[in-house]
Amino acid sequence: MGRLLLTTLEGNFYSCKHCKTHLALQKDIISRTFHCRHGKAYLFNNIVNVTVGELEKRMLITGLHTVVDIFCVGCGSILGWKYEIAHDKSQKYKEGKYILEMLKVLGPDGNSYLASHDPQLAGGSDGDDA
Repeated sequence: MGRLLLTTLEGNFYSCKHCKTHLALQKDIISRTFHCRHGKAYLFNNIVNVTVGELEKRMLITGLHTVVDIFCVGCGSILGWKYEIAHDKSQKYKEGKYILEMLKVLGPDGNSYLASHDPQLAGGSDGDDA
């Protein structure tokens, strides 16, 4: 964690909506089918310029997971979470991967994601059950 993205690949990265700190490269997206409490979310292999919170167990739609919240190093905004442990065998592929909530980031085109633009609210959802 806390690694800094040293190069800028124009148009190929996601950044913090609040302070524009670079967070992830578009090539590191594993899945665009996740949804969370705040709408659409993407699963990434790698994220930079974040710090992590405390380990906690959460019951998500896909079962029990041990996760840590991830925060922007630039402004401290919560951006999503990292899967540390998936307690269900079918969810093990998520371990060590990151969720970025699209409402909290700017996309490669520099625009914010708007929940009203999401035509599909079902699928590989993993938001909190609450």
